[in-house]
Amino acid sequence: MGSVHFANPSWTPGLNPQDFLNYLSVERGASPHTIAAYQRDLQRYVAYLQILGRDTLAQVTEVDLEGFVRALGDGFASFPPLGSTSVRRCLAAARSWHRYLFDSGSLGANVASSVKPAKLPRRLPETLSLEEMEALLAAASSPGDSNSLRDRALLEFLYASGARISEAMNLVLDDIDFETEPALVRLFGKGRKERISMLGHQACQALQAYLVRVRPTLAEKGQSRGRVFLNTYGKPMSRQTAWAIIQAAAKRAQIDRPVHPHTLRHCFATHLLQGGADIRVVQELLGHASVTTTEIYTKVSKQMLLEVYASAHPRARLT
Repeated sequence: MGSVHFANPSWTPGLNPQDFLNYLSVERGASPHTIAAYQRDLQRYVAYLQILGRDTLAQVTEVDLEGFVRALGDGFASFPPLGSTSVRRCLAAARSWHRYLFDSGSLGANVASSVKPAKLPRRLPETLSLEEMEALLAAASSPGDSNSLRDRALLEFLYASGARISEAMNLVLDDIDFETEPALVRLFGKGRKERISMLGHQACQALQAYLVRVRPTLAEKGQSRGRVFLNTYGKPMSRQTAWAIIQAAAKRAQIDRPVHPHTLRHCFATHLLQGGADIRVVQELLGHASVTTTEIYTKVSKQMLLEVYASAHPRARLT
């Protein structure tokens, strides 16, 4: 595979992450979405170093990096302030660039290795109750909308499989096997790591209705590249379009909390655990490398139990 060029007019010869981004793309197999995120974050880092008058990463000190973390939170130049999660992401990108140059021998020291942002409290994922989830799925079927079968299929697929939105958008027809019971779906996650998930009866019905009655007409309009989910013009659906579909369904379902594509993945995991699924099975279905990542969903289930107890038990209520 050849190199990929990531041009940016603000980069100078001594502060140009071209080789690092190329390494992520070619050697690590990072997705275009991941590369774009790194590029945006490193653009902030380079801009900050240029303000300090640094010409190369070899001139950067630990104090510079600590100042960068503060500047991210406060905002600087034309860059607005970032929240804690985004600050951590930007610093991680800068640290990765330093580590890459150190490991390759281009830097004599890795001053970024000891710089860390403040530890964030772990937030519980936003989930929907079973009743809210049913309402959301039903609301995806909008009367009079020719694409409502597609929209219902998308939401059913996300909830049934636990797929990330990027995995759903990259799904091709050959990735689904309807011949098994339950149906199997092949997903390609971060770093193109392959895993198998499943689709229940209702998700299969919704998908097959879309594939038979809607998708052929959409595919005639544009170049589908074999993707399952297509936009109105017959091209592969974007994550932004999927987001809009989900938000529209949430509005029709009168759900007054933010609902986004990852909400359905959170619901998939939480509802499986509430139904008695083993946490390591859920870990495999989600594609988590560590069960520690999956354990956050057990805390959601416990939180729901606490809330139900507090509201329902006669000796738990204050009045």
